[in-house]
Amino acid sequence: MRKWTIPSVLFLLCLLFLLPDQGRKIQANAEVDSDAAVDPPKVEEKLGAVPHGLSTDSDVVKREAESMSRRNLRTNAEKFEFQAEVSRLMDIIINSLYSNKDIFLRELISNASDALDKIRFLSLTDKEILGEGDDAKLEIQIKLDKEKKILSIRDRGIGMTKEDLIKNLGTIAKSGTSAFVEKMQTSGDLNLIGQFGVGFYSVYLVADYVEVISKHNDDKQYVWESKADGAFAISDDEWNEPLGRGTEIRLHLRDEAQEYLDEYKLKELVKKYSEFINFPINLWATKEVDEEVPVGEDESNDDEETSDSKSSEEEEEEDTEKEDEEKKPKTKTVKKTTYEWELLNDVKAIWLRSPKEVTDEEYTKFYHSLAKDFGDEKPLSWSHFTAEGDVEFKAVLFVPPKAPHDLYESYYNSNKSNLKLYVRRVFISDEFDELLPKYLNFLMGLVDSDTLPLNVSREMLQQHSSLKTIKKKLIRKALDMIRKLAEEDPDESNDKDKKDIEESGESNEKKGQYAKFWNEFGKSIKLGIIEDATNRNRLAKLLRFETTKSDGKLTSLDQYISRMKSGQKDIFYITGTSKEQLEKSPFLERLTKKNYEVIFFTDPVDEYLMQYLMDYEDTKFQNVSKEGLKIGKDSKDKELKESFKGLTKWWKGALASDNVDDVKISNRLADTPCVVVTSKFGWSANMERIMQSQTLSDANKQAYMKGKRVLEINPRHPIIKELRERVLKDPEDESIKQTAQLVYQTALMESGFVLTDPKSFASQIYSSVKNSLEISPDAAVEEEDDVEESVIESGATKDETEASLNVDEVSEEDVKDEL
Repeated sequence: MRKWTIPSVLFLLCLLFLLPDQGRKIQANAEVDSDAAVDPPKVEEKLGAVPHGLSTDSDVVKREAESMSRRNLRTNAEKFEFQAEVSRLMDIIINSLYSNKDIFLRELISNASDALDKIRFLSLTDKEILGEGDDAKLEIQIKLDKEKKILSIRDRGIGMTKEDLIKNLGTIAKSGTSAFVEKMQTSGDLNLIGQFGVGFYSVYLVADYVEVISKHNDDKQYVWESKADGAFAISDDEWNEPLGRGTEIRLHLRDEAQEYLDEYKLKELVKKYSEFINFPINLWATKEVDEEVPVGEDESNDDEETSDSKSSEEEEEEDTEKEDEEKKPKTKTVKKTTYEWELLNDVKAIWLRSPKEVTDEEYTKFYHSLAKDFGDEKPLSWSHFTAEGDVEFKAVLFVPPKAPHDLYESYYNSNKSNLKLYVRRVFISDEFDELLPKYLNFLMGLVDSDTLPLNVSREMLQQHSSLKTIKKKLIRKALDMIRKLAEEDPDESNDKDKKDIEESGESNEKKGQYAKFWNEFGKSIKLGIIEDATNRNRLAKLLRFETTKSDGKLTSLDQYISRMKSGQKDIFYITGTSKEQLEKSPFLERLTKKNYEVIFFTDPVDEYLMQYLMDYEDTKFQNVSKEGLKIGKDSKDKELKESFKGLTKWWKGALASDNVDDVKISNRLADTPCVVVTSKFGWSANMERIMQSQTLSDANKQAYMKGKRVLEINPRHPIIKELRERVLKDPEDESIKQTAQLVYQTALMESGFVLTDPKSFASQIYSSVKNSLEISPDAAVEEEDDVEESVIESGATKDETEASLNVDEVSEEDVKDEL
């Protein structure tokens, strides 16, 4: 009997619980049947019926709950493997100890903004592409679900097809992926992820499972999902609400990333990183409102009890009021929590504001947003201006604190531009490289024109007459901005100006800024001098270099000219591989002795630069390693030339086979016996070396550009004097000819040329060493004894012996015998 008692009790309890539920279901069905015309209730109706809220009826809520609660990839989805480089990148991110995980939100918002820019640009020529209703609203929406630990970011941008999802998020990694991985391995700065086009993968800093729901106008709605385990899956979306168009990214947050379910934290991040995004960013936020609700009977009785103590007169007055109030239902005010979309970025676009109204901090934040560089460094300089006249536009230009990693890698082949083009506040393109010349492509910024047409193709826009005017004004403003950066730097000023700047209190912040700019972007200025003949003189003012008198600091051409000696007609310079090498060059001996200043050019591009920069402020440039150097006349020049005429003539004949054009008395040497110089318009020794190192160089064509070589001798040097005496005695002496050849080849090497026959040169050096050691020229190298090497060396250990023996050829007995 007892064994049936417990099951019976449990059965009765189940019946008691089920009966009320059945009653409620019957009642609900009756209500539905009695009012069939009414639509099913929607979630947003309960949340204040926000007109542009996401459509989420009861069935959709159920489907979303199923989708959002899943942590495993859908079974019917098509599986893919991540490309190797993407997997490497994700491993770095997932295992990163990087503390600033906040960057994921800014990267997703930035990507959403790009998608919105694309659809808005396409809508200029096709109005129907935007659709109607909510689809036409270009905005970004952020929603969070604290219960399920899900953060969603949605945009109504261009969306992605199935092919786009595979290409952009998985198998075909862009070049930026490998570049970013390399940068991470060297610097470890994950903050730069947005600059390499792989910002999406930052989601794995905070999420262990990600869903990307996307709908493109030309394709169905798909779900991309991945657990960051080396694979991802794509399937037709049968679970979620139709997006209409755009993309929604759902992040299933890790336990340690629950702080991103806090509304205040999300507002703070959007304010910090995405304040200047050009589309509304809305957060589905809670809000407390006052609401009138009916008062219960118990509360009204309490009010009556408190009123018993009042006087009769007061009661009479209140009776009349009560009669009026009795006609109205009694209510009270209570706090109620509702949900609504809250706009997070309501700041007016910086370029539309007056420069006087914008603070330095706002410019810095705008630069970080524009450049996707959220480091601590501020831009070196900026220029905010409005151009008026025939062509009207507004622009903001920034000089970044660091050069991009690939600035010069594909300089002539890349159409990359860091300038965004807007037309009447509508974003057109960030790949429009016609606004600035290539040498200024390092500048960041944007241009908003009211003159350019909106609904034309890119090709037609490139041919528009206003574009040349805009480009001309941008170049002028950009160069003025860089010039101002130099003028405000105390290190660039003369002593008087430096004192004024230091007294103004601005020296600390501006000090060394132009040197920093030059180290990062100096090559761009040099390329500008080569490419831009119109602005060549203006760019030349921005050149910086070290000299024999600069004590390691950078000098400008204006400063050099101000220090020129009286009577000096040329700007002296020398080219080479390093400053240390050039300081020891024989070409500088007499110049430094006479206190002339010489510029050091050590960048390979300098050789090309000086072929275009022929003069500055009516003062010509002179390469001190070429012919034509004039540093004052010596009264004994004529006498010396006549005295050494026999030697120079003999030496020229002796070097006829070495392509030596002439042998002359030098006016540039002090301690060195001789040097080899080139003709004024031919290649220098440094240029020859650069051209020979080119991968696709043609030796036959280079022969036409090589300068004619001239051997210049120092008539005061004892070696040259002795050679003259020996030649006068016996010009046919072979030993003198060999010595003259050796001296020439030594001078050739010291002057920076590459020896064509280093073996011959080395042989002559060894012969000279023999003579100095009084070794007979006929002394031969001792022949090596042709004896088989002993297997066992004296003192060798057993282990060493066994290691030295070939086991395949030597038997064990042989080893024992050897031991």
